[in-house]
Amino acid sequence: MKTIILSLFAVICVSRAYSFVNIDITEHKCVEKRDSILNTITGASISKNTISITDFGAKGDGLKNCKPAFDKAMKTASKQGGAHIVVPAGTYFVKGPIHFVSNVCLDLADGAIIKFAPDPKYYLPLVKTSWEGTFLYNYSPFIYGYGLHDVAIIGKGVIDGNAMSTFATWKSKQKEGQALSRKMNHEEQPLNLRRFGEGYWLRPQFIQFYNCKNITLSGVFITNSPFWCVHLLKSENIICRSLRYDAKLVNNDGIDPECSRNILIEDIDFNNGDDNVAIKSGRDNDGWTASMPSENIIIRNCRFKGLHAVVLGSEMSAGVHNVFVENCTYGGYCKRGIYIKTNPDRGGFIRNLYVKNCKFDEVEDLFYVTSMYAGEGLDNNHYTDVENIYVDSLICRKATKAGLVLQGTPQKPIKNVIFSNVEIGEVANAVSFDNTSAVEIRNSHLGGRAGVPTQVTSGDNIFR
Repeated sequence: MKTIILSLFAVICVSRAYSFVNIDITEHKCVEKRDSILNTITGASISKNTISITDFGAKGDGLKNCKPAFDKAMKTASKQGGAHIVVPAGTYFVKGPIHFVSNVCLDLADGAIIKFAPDPKYYLPLVKTSWEGTFLYNYSPFIYGYGLHDVAIIGKGVIDGNAMSTFATWKSKQKEGQALSRKMNHEEQPLNLRRFGEGYWLRPQFIQFYNCKNITLSGVFITNSPFWCVHLLKSENIICRSLRYDAKLVNNDGIDPECSRNILIEDIDFNNGDDNVAIKSGRDNDGWTASMPSENIIIRNCRFKGLHAVVLGSEMSAGVHNVFVENCTYGGYCKRGIYIKTNPDRGGFIRNLYVKNCKFDEVEDLFYVTSMYAGEGLDNNHYTDVENIYVDSLICRKATKAGLVLQGTPQKPIKNVIFSNVEIGEVANAVSFDNTSAVEIRNSHLGGRAGVPTQVTSGDNIFR
């Protein structure tokens, strides 16, 4: 049985032609796969044409509206074939979105703050975007790029969404707009009919690059986002490095790759009011139509703090595969460590997840996979393939509810899973597996390590 499980695990990183291999060879192949992905990721090329935002009339006094200056700088960059736009120290108040053009690097110097106006009227007209996995027109993200290449945001400065008084209060009002967007999704209505914005209360993302190639986000501090912080939609060849967060407003996910590929997320200090990294690929019919899985994503050397550290789903109908989470730890409390969520509304697949050398302190659940997320889709039959998961050296001090949870369905059991060297000091419910196939736990201690067995003594009543 052990040999069979090991051969099944070979599909995590290699073709099904590899069979009956030992775990050392399998791990070696995983490293090869990861490294081959890394070799394709370069991020953005940075223009050598340096200009300053102050040359276009911007003032860092926190009062003057600097949106015209950013618009002029982008227009100039477009004419010149690209630019490295420097934002010196100061507070730059911006009434409306910054729309990128190709070959632009926005460089925020130490002490620079871009502070957006919170009034929703400034984020019109509507733009092409998506909302919780449904493609539609909505308010513009505060920083937005569509169909671009070689775009970057770098530096030690701050990007402040300033959304506390407006967008952050909208969640209780969004139900009607949310329901309509999902209805249009399920009915496959044309995109040009899906026009939201004023009166629908669907919050815009903070930073969104949509249908873009060659992206670098590095160093900046992100705070007070209106919704998801960094949304990477239908994009590829991306580096997110050394970002810093204090984004604890409603649904302030840290990084959301959606229908995107070849992504490196490393050395991030998360502190978010929702998921730290949430990997998605479209909701239901829109995901199936897009047919663009999120794939080849490496998350390493990060410090997690917020709701969940790494999530796959729940909007993942186009599929997610080849995800590596390595050498990460915690910067504070996380409710869950690794969380995979789907349901019979979604379909699609989640395959080839590799987790190695990750450590948490106290969590509610350490590793949780569910194919019945939110109890939705019970009358549907779009079951998800969840398979080929390898977890090695996952540690936490305490799990107040569950250690390892796998919840498949009879129609699509979760299969080909190995847990190795999992250590949980205290745990209420160590293992809970339903509808699974080919699952192995090895060299693990859930609730502490057992010592030497006690010997029979005269005080033992063995016949009671």
